[in-house]
Amino acid sequence: MTVPDWLAKRDGTLKPGVQPLMWFVLIGGLEYKVEARPAAGKFACAVQQSVNGRRLDDPKLTYPSADAALAGGLDQLRAALGW
Repeated sequence: MTVPDWLAKRDGTLKPGVQPLMWFVLIGGLEYKVEARPAAGKFACAVQQSVNGRRLDDPKLTYPSADAALAGGLDQLRAALGW
């Protein structure tokens, strides 16, 4: 997975998680987990702040593939951070 421009501009990085559909987003010491999950024949993306477990995603959004869900999750994170 490539680091989106908005994340790279803020010196953010992506690290693979322990499962194939899980990534960690690291931004200035803060860590977020982005995870694609099956949802009714499609995929959803859970976006969670690792330090406190707070969810930042819209659980109603679904995507046609796991890759699209991960990209959508990153967009949801960007929006939640106000970028």
